[in-house]
Formats: sequence, C-alpha cells, structure tokens
Amino acid sequence: MVKKIMDETNQGFMKHNGGLSLKKIDSSNYEFKVEVKNFHLNTGKTAHGGFLSTIADTGMGTAAHQSAGNKRCVTISLDVKFIYPALEGQFLDGNIKILKKTKSLIFVECKIHNQESIVVLSSGVWKIL
Repeated sequence: MVKKIMDETNQGFMKHNGGLSLKKIDSSNYEFKVEVKNFHLNTGKTAHGGFLSTIADTGMGTAAHQSAGNKRCVTISLDVKFIYPALEGQFLDGNIKILKKTKSLIFVECKIHNQESIVVLSSGVWKIL
C-alpha cells in the first residue's frame, strides 16, 4: 500500500531533469517513476548515464532522508551499474530498499527497470547530518 507521495524530488537540481515521482510503500521500501525525454538522451540516443545516476541518487537520497526522520542526509558513496539502455519515451520504474540504518549511516539499494529489462543497479551510503 502506498503511504505517501513526496514532491521534494521536483525541486532544486532535479527540476531541471524533469522531476521524479517518489512514493513511500512502507518504512523500508520506496518506488519512483520517470519518463525518458529527449533532453535526457546522449548522442547515441539512449538515456545519458548522468541522468540515470541522478535519478538513482535522488531516489535513494530522498528515501534515506525519510528513513532518518526527515533529517538532512548526504551521499557519501554511490555505486552505479548500467545494465541495459533506456530509450526516449520509455517509463523507468525504480524500486528502492533501505538495507540498514545506524545512528549515523543509511545503506540503500535501487533497481531501475523499463518494460524490457533492468536498466540500472545502484547502491549507496548516506550520512545522517
């Protein structure tokens, strides 16, 4: 069951990337959806790796922020694996999971997929400030 829709992901830097629709499913699971648009493409006509990294970082960072009771969190480690290309007009779905939370750190993973395949596998660590 979806508990909350967050719109913090449509401000600052992300508003220049078209925003991100992030939903909290439960205390450790989140989902987002984003459409690949023309300005997200590289010269090979696939979604740019910087865009894919940005949506993974933004989604996981927002989930970490929520998991930390709305305390500010910063990315201290981000691992991104590009598995399959995403094309203009495709919708990408992201599944985020909080793996572990300590007093000062949050460990998170993210799987981004289109209708055909997993596009990105990502994980990271966020510092609670």
